[in-house]
Amino acid sequence: MPDLILRDARIADDADPVDIVVDEGLITAIGSRQAVRAENEIDCAARVVIPGLIESHLHLDKALLDAERPNRDGTLAGAIAVTAELKRGFTVDSIRDRARRVLDAAIANGTTVVRAHPDVDPIVGLRGVHALLELREEYRELIDLQIVAFPQEGILGAPGTLELLRESLRSGADVIGGCAYNEATVAECRRHVDIVFGLAAEFGVPVDIHADFADDATDPRFAMADYIADTTDRTGMAGRVALGHMTSLAGQPPRRRRRTLTRLAEAGVAVVPLPATDMHLGGRGDDTNVRRGIAPIRELWRAGVTTAYSSNNIRNAFTPYGNADLLDIGLFLAQTCHLSGPDDLRRVLDMATGQAARVTGVDDRHGIRIGAAADLVVLSSHRVADVLLDRPDRCYVLKAGRIVSRTSRIHEPARPGVRTLPPAGAARGEIRTA
Repeated sequence: MPDLILRDARIADDADPVDIVVDEGLITAIGSRQAVRAENEIDCAARVVIPGLIESHLHLDKALLDAERPNRDGTLAGAIAVTAELKRGFTVDSIRDRARRVLDAAIANGTTVVRAHPDVDPIVGLRGVHALLELREEYRELIDLQIVAFPQEGILGAPGTLELLRESLRSGADVIGGCAYNEATVAECRRHVDIVFGLAAEFGVPVDIHADFADDATDPRFAMADYIADTTDRTGMAGRVALGHMTSLAGQPPRRRRRTLTRLAEAGVAVVPLPATDMHLGGRGDDTNVRRGIAPIRELWRAGVTTAYSSNNIRNAFTPYGNADLLDIGLFLAQTCHLSGPDDLRRVLDMATGQAARVTGVDDRHGIRIGAAADLVVLSSHRVADVLLDRPDRCYVLKAGRIVSRTSRIHEPARPGVRTLPPAGAARGEIRTA
């Protein structure tokens, strides 16, 4: 007898609902009216079921810092400076406590995988990595946590960082990160990239680089995409490299932009726009036609670049908003990137599921198909195309076939002619109306 069946689940708008059979954490059957019985059943009542959402770029170690010190000038430089000062007071316990709050929210919102980027530098040392290593074990039955060793302060410009990155990877970090633009010269930016790829080869891990995070590409330190694509080709890392932000793509002339996007697609380099941060920090020097730069989503799609999106930061100097809700971020992305209609909205949803699974390297076990892990979310929506628009409840969140979060809501609107409703549970007649 299987462990669980999700009955009458909507997984596509152009097909009838199906039953999804789960056993030992895996999807074992999908079809209409499965005759088999299970130990537990969820009646989805034709509600939408999606694969688990994936936060492919999230800074858990720096979450919720805005309550301590906001970024007064709203710039990227200001955010880095504020955070660098706050990092001096970080402890493993303080990082863990803030990160735990975000992980709990992410799980409730249907996230089943998080790729987190703790800072690694002489200011904070390995405290962020150690905190997340503990949380990876603590939450292993609730959410998969990947750890990126991230040199926010640069590598060449922050002596001692290189050995800290090596120590992070020896300790169990899953991915080597980079922050290519945070070096002083173009030559040093390229050297930064070379070092990151060298560490990837040394430890056999993927690469995830913050790159080209500017309003435009007039400063060549923010135009590293082609060099990173060439380096990916040279090192045989196709399909194992992701670039976060990439806002300066939108500031390139169309012909040059198309050439860069083609190179990224050919090299197998993924791009992860981070719209909440990218919109908040962009255009701070403009007083007319203020630029609101996000990487050009539709052009990335057209070029064939693997493209996800993520929350990036939650309520700190880089992004003073957020609830670790990827559907909220997806709707914001659609609104700010001229994406609309059922096809676009389904594709945006895929950016947080199937495409994000490719970015994080879990696509071999992700999705709604036989043999995939039963990481699933039952939503209150009844059409896949409406998921972003509805802002639906996450009725059930499943991790490896286990319910790890459940949300229920009672909504009782008054009908025409009824002036008030009694409190929930009150017997009719207990409340007197005028």
